[in-house]
Amino acid sequence: MVDKREQLDFILDSGVVAIVRANSSAELIDVADAIKRGGVNVIEITMTTPNALEVIRDVSRKFAGEVLAGAGSVLDAETARAAILAGAEFIVAPTLSLETIALCNRYGKVVVPGTLTPTEILTAWEAGADLVKVFPASLGGPAYIKAVKAPLPQVQLVPVGGVSADNAGDFITAGAAAVAVGGSLVNSKLIAAGKFDEMTETARKLIDAVRAARGK
Repeated sequence: MVDKREQLDFILDSGVVAIVRANSSAELIDVADAIKRGGVNVIEITMTTPNALEVIRDVSRKFAGEVLAGAGSVLDAETARAAILAGAEFIVAPTLSLETIALCNRYGKVVVPGTLTPTEILTAWEAGADLVKVFPASLGGPAYIKAVKAPLPQVQLVPVGGVSADNAGDFITAGAAAVAVGGSLVNSKLIAAGKFDEMTETARKLIDAVRAARGK
């Protein structure tokens, strides 16, 4: 277990959060290993995954110190607490729940609530969010992130939805603190086909795109 500052630094340094849905701990461990080889070491395990808490526990233990595992699709404070007790080091929500933000701060875990409008974004930030998820980012693209950052430069935004290796750098250049990537990196078809090398390569492209956009 790491403290909250270390959790946040881990996410920001990586710049890429992998959103993963799998059918078992074994599948997700294979996925985690594949994308870790490509440089992506922050994984959001969605609560829509079968036996999600068990999967979070297994991945957290297997990759302790190597991968930061968190829980996604968290809809309420009760689910957030269960995920944290299972080993989740950060919590991501598709919506804005002030109770969930408060609970994560109480437990010293990074919390990333979901928002879309400037009002929701600022409300989340003022309530104590560490990062603010903009979802679905595909609606406005990088231009929307740039527009929001103009009046709200202090808010650390993470676009989600429609992010890929092709546009990840554009989102970073527009002002995103990091990006979160789902189906374009890991999806059920790739897992079923065992195309782990493809996941590794995509992960590498995402990391390279973020680093290039950051001038590193």
